[in-house]
Parts: sequence; C-alpha cells; structure tokens
Amino acid sequence: MKQTTAPSVIIIGAGFGGLATAHHLRTAGVRDITILERADDVGGVWRDNTYPGAACDVPSVLYSWSFAPKHDWSHRYARQGEIHRYIREHAQSSGLLDLVRTNAEVAGADWDADTAQWVVRLADGEELRSDVLISAVGQLSRPAIPKIPGLESFTGPSFHSATWDHDVDLTGKRVGVIGTGASAIQFVPAIAPKVGEMTVFQRSAPYVVPKPDGTYSARSLRRFARFPQMHGVTRKAVFHLTEQLNKTLDDNGRLADLLTKAWQAHLRLQIKDPALRAKLVPDYDLGCKRLLFSNDWYPALARENVDVVTDSITAVEPGGIRTADGTLHEVDVLIHGTGFAATEFLAPMRITGPGGADLHEYWAEGGTRAHLGISVPKFPNFFILYGPNTNLGGSSILGMLEAQAGYISQAVRQIGQTGEPIAVREQPAKAYDDEIQSRLASSVWTTCASWYREASGRISTNWPGTVAEYQRRTSRFDAAEFEQVGAVGTADPAATAAR
Repeated sequence: MKQTTAPSVIIIGAGFGGLATAHHLRTAGVRDITILERADDVGGVWRDNTYPGAACDVPSVLYSWSFAPKHDWSHRYARQGEIHRYIREHAQSSGLLDLVRTNAEVAGADWDADTAQWVVRLADGEELRSDVLISAVGQLSRPAIPKIPGLESFTGPSFHSATWDHDVDLTGKRVGVIGTGASAIQFVPAIAPKVGEMTVFQRSAPYVVPKPDGTYSARSLRRFARFPQMHGVTRKAVFHLTEQLNKTLDDNGRLADLLTKAWQAHLRLQIKDPALRAKLVPDYDLGCKRLLFSNDWYPALARENVDVVTDSITAVEPGGIRTADGTLHEVDVLIHGTGFAATEFLAPMRITGPGGADLHEYWAEGGTRAHLGISVPKFPNFFILYGPNTNLGGSSILGMLEAQAGYISQAVRQIGQTGEPIAVREQPAKAYDDEIQSRLASSVWTTCASWYREASGRISTNWPGTVAEYQRRTSRFDAAEFEQVGAVGTADPAATAAR
C-alpha cells in the first residue's frame, strides 16, 4: 500500500449538490476541497432562475439540508429569493463559502495517468489539479432554446426564463411565450396582469393540480422554533406523502386516479369556456410528463388579454411567430419557457479519462448511464451528483443529493486509505443499468415524448423508485464493485477490487 495523504478534491458547481458534498467531505476529514462555480455567487438554479413568480414546487418543509434544517420558511412552498438566501447564508456561516471560487467556468478535465490526477481546464485557460473530480452541475443548469427557423431574426427582446431580462419592461407589451412547463406556469400568471396582450404557444397541455400553498402563520413559526422536533415530525410526514407520489408516477398506482380526478375538477372549476378547456386537456397519461402544481395557471389563461395557441410554430419572423395555419402572431417580446437540456449531461464540458476515453463518446455508444447515477466505468476518481437516472417525478431532490454526497465521501475516504485511484467495474455497472432500464420500461414515462428521454427513447434522467430505496442503496460504499486503476491508467488485474 502506498504512503497516503488525504486526497485533494475539486467539485464543479456550488448549488445544493456541490455544497452538500463539500459538507460531507469535510465531515469525513477531507480538507483539500475546491468548489469551482462559473457564476459570481453560489446557489445553482436558485441563483439563476429569478423570473417573476419563481418558487419551489416541493413543500418547503422538505427543502433544506438535513444537516441545516430551516424551520422558518415564510411559505409552504418557498419562493426563489428565500431559497437562494438560505443556500448562501448557510454556505457563509458554515465556512463552505471559503471553499468556493466564483467566475471559474470549467471547460473540461483530462486524466493524467503519470500523476494519477485530474487536470481541470478553466475557460480562461488556467489549469488546476486534483486527485478526485466531482461534477455537481446537475440536470437543470443549461437552458434549452428550441431550434426554430428564423429565431435570430426576431427584432424585439428575446430571452429564456432562466436568464430573465429584468431590464425589459413588459408593461403594455405584446408578449409571446413558448412553452407551458414548470417555469411558464409560474411566470405567466405573474406577468399576465401587466402585459398588453399575451400569446401562449402550447405544444402539449400539462396536467395541473391545486397547490396547497400559503403563508406560515406567526403561531406556526413560533411553534417550530420552540419545538424543533415538531418540524422533524412534519418533515417525515410530508416525506412519506411525497414518496407515495413517487410510486404513483413510477407505476401509475392508485393515487394516479385521485390526481386525475383532482386535475379534472381543477380544470372544470377554473376554466368555464368549453373551447379553451378543450385546448388544455393533455393527450398523454398523467405522470408521463412532469406533474405541475398551480392555483393561478388556469385563471391566467382565461384572462381576456391572454390567448392560447395550439397550432405548431413553423418560424419566427422579425415581428412575431408564424404558426402552421399561416397566422403571424405579432409580439414585441419573446420569452422561452422551454426548460433545460436535461439529457445532455455535463455538456459542454469535455471529460477525458485514461487512454483518451471521452465521456460523451462512451455514453453515445451505450446510452447515458452511471452506476447508482454516480460512477462511470473507465473514469477513475470521478463522481457525479444528480447524474443519470437520479431525477424524481415527485418529492425533494435534496434527499437524493445528500445520499449521493454521503456515498461519494465514503468513496473518497477509500481512495485516501489505499492511495490508489479507483473506477467502478463494468460488470456491476452494467447489471445496475440493466435493472434500472428494465424497471423504467414498464413506467408511465415510456408512453410519451418528454425531457426525461433521449432521442433514442432511453430514459436517462429519472429514478424508477422511491427516495428511501435510493438512500438504502447508496448508504454503504461497496469497494468490491470498484477496481484500482494503475499509474498507467489501466485497471490493475492484481487488484480486482479496492479493499
């Protein structure tokens, strides 16, 4: 065994996942940690998504780290600004902020077999080295802009909801909104009262059910503050409820019928116009696409100054949007509520392993996959947060991220103990992927096209089980599933497992 020291670690991304991993690594005794953040502040999606009405669609009682529970959320579903403040304030008070280098965008990383280290290349040309590399960029960090003919010809302001241009005054303007997903159902109701006219271009209608939102009373907050265990009990109860939602969206269970009835009643009560109501009926099974929660989406679409267009978009022209029926819909401002490039994991970074193996080429050959969503064969000392098949249809992603952070901290401790780089072996990685894809094949997510699926039809984003199951499976790092990687960058046949 080599003489060892604690490994150095670089984490890419300072959102919920990256900061949680740094916390768990510090708890495990790792001190040489650098978090590289491309922006000028921590917070990830909660820093970036500042559009009007931005809020969480997971109950706020679940939306804090278990090691830093927040008892005083103002709303049952926390707003963007409050979530971002929570992340930043904890990072600062805990000292995690001291580990973060902002304005440090990673262009790529290459494995140096001679030193058994990762060489991380920043966009400005600087190079950094570390023994361990962890990607915490997530699935929802790169806005997706549809490739529409003529898009660049539009003469008015045009932006994505995740890069909202707050300098654009929408008062009295004709606004075109492309997309009806999780962001659009929040910002459309927020801006509809101030715009002159709004045209919402809908490719497919979402299922929208009531959102049990509201402010926490001063009495409730005092109770949580005085009796923290009450917050813990509430958190556990809400967690178990959301786990039922995970089961429903995975196997179309009994709760799906109740949710369908709730959606039907919600639509019928809030939309009185039969023609508009017909436009808002999804053409796929509930759960195939993301289930949405809102109390004001349908009323916003029923406003006199809002029109819902279901004809497909054929082109964008200087003055507006042309649809398949030949109509030019004139707009002054164009807003994309078109989601994120969720299946393009780690892009545009280029990750190169031993022997010049390119991670994106590896995934192109056999599908985007990772053992437990965390480790990839042939890529030593490399781990992923919120990686392939770890997204949820329901519940809080923080439960998944913390499970991954704890697992990775165990792996890093193993690397420190042996002094050898390790990579997951092909056999357990393949067996795991076969299992996950087999389970997904019978899920509701296979029944329609969505951002959950790659062009091939493979579901590479979602986890087909409960958070509790995933937490059990990642609770213990199994060294037998990994092999040591020699200094020349190839698996050491004399050490089939890192023990």
